[in-house]
Amino acid sequence: IIGGYEMMWLQPLMMLFGIVMLSAIAHVTLSTGEAPFRALNRRVNPVLGWAWIVATLMANLVWAMPQFSLGGAALRQNLGILPGEDNKALVALCLAAVSGLIVWLYDSSARGYRIFDLLLKGMVAVVVLSFFGVVAILSLGPAGLPWGEIAAGFLPRPGLIFEPAESLRGPIAASSDPEYWHRTVVSAQRDRMVAAAATAVGINMTFLLPYSMRKRGWDRDFRGLARFDLATGLFVPFVLATSCVVIAAAAQFHGKPEPGLIEGRTSAGVPAKLRVEYEANLSALLRSNGEACDPEKFATLPEADRVLAATLIQRDAFALADSLKALAGEGWSQTVFGIGVVGMAVSSIVILMLINGFTVCEMFGRPSRGWLYRVGALLPAVSGVFGALYLWSGKAQFYLAVPTSRFGMVLLPIAYIGFFFLMNHRRLLGDAMPAGGRRVAWNVLMTIAIALSLTGAAISILNDTAVLPGTGIAVRHLATGLAGMLAGGALLVFFLRKRRANPPASP
Repeated sequence: IIGGYEMMWLQPLMMLFGIVMLSAIAHVTLSTGEAPFRALNRRVNPVLGWAWIVATLMANLVWAMPQFSLGGAALRQNLGILPGEDNKALVALCLAAVSGLIVWLYDSSARGYRIFDLLLKGMVAVVVLSFFGVVAILSLGPAGLPWGEIAAGFLPRPGLIFEPAESLRGPIAASSDPEYWHRTVVSAQRDRMVAAAATAVGINMTFLLPYSMRKRGWDRDFRGLARFDLATGLFVPFVLATSCVVIAAAAQFHGKPEPGLIEGRTSAGVPAKLRVEYEANLSALLRSNGEACDPEKFATLPEADRVLAATLIQRDAFALADSLKALAGEGWSQTVFGIGVVGMAVSSIVILMLINGFTVCEMFGRPSRGWLYRVGALLPAVSGVFGALYLWSGKAQFYLAVPTSRFGMVLLPIAYIGFFFLMNHRRLLGDAMPAGGRRVAWNVLMTIAIALSLTGAAISILNDTAVLPGTGIAVRHLATGLAGMLAGGALLVFFLRKRRANPPASP
């Protein structure tokens, strides 16, 4: 929302290069028939292999937390099922039970799993189609939609990493402290850009794809189908759905502060969450100038300051339900959006549980079935319930400062780099290794994908201002140290293997 239509390009671009890497993963897996984890350990570097599988496990556990929080809030707030904070634990346990049942059906009853799968897809389709309808209604309305501006938004603008969105430059110039707002807006843009990029392709998708293809019995004859399926079944629907959501949200919220929010003291009709964040943004401005945080001063600040403070508010996901008012009215918009959010949350939880079952079994070298698979699949449900009850609410605000999307972005380069090496491993691929111009094209595209993922990871780390509670240790310093240790360990193993393969000649 902060960039309006100017960031339409970001998620399609990241998904495009994510498809490139997923296609490379599919090519390696289907050409060799070898499990990627074992291939990385044997053929490339065990540090990369273990980093990939441990990072996938961590991502599954962390990503489950906001899914439980999001799904629970949709049930309680949008749908009115078990409302109130007192029912948070019961709602979280219900989500865990339903997700666990679906995972159990996946392993034991193909028909039962298909029924639940179709139900969840139908729930998600309701809200996606609703956003399509909203865009159509807005486009045909009296004001219409700025399609020229929207089309221009698909042109990549990497300068937004360093400069505010064009629509915010006027208010920044008219503010009482342009330097402060420039710095604050750019920092917020970076966070939102990383969050948007990380939702395109996550490290757990790089693990799910090869193991799901092997479970289906696909071999090298399915390589073309895998690429076609990724392009038409993943890229096109993703771009259409996310574009409609961004257009609807930008038309509803971008540059439009909540009525009553910036007119002097905020009115009682303004949601408490928006009022708290708005006043926190203005307080931060006053503190940066050495002034006391007196709410009485808020009304005396220039309007540009107040507009920027309102623009930087991170809208609750459920504010998007208001975008559906044009299609379904106020009451039905909450119901439709709530159904879609619950469907997306449960689908995500189930996928994370399935991936984690594969991950744990692969770590122990066991088939993906039996008690070990079930224990592995259960772990995201446990972490999700715990996170929804304790880490994503109450006083544990530190964890909110390290959003899940940023965490996932930091881990993604591990998978991309590992499969880049596998795609160029002649002894592994043999005659399936791309040659000539095809190899050059593959390597250029994969290099761009790796560069984009590394850029996102670097922004995630360097833009982080959180500190580990009770230690004074900055999270970015810890992350930088861990990245250095990982790179150092990989280089050490590389040289040890090289020395073992080519021992020095005895005198």
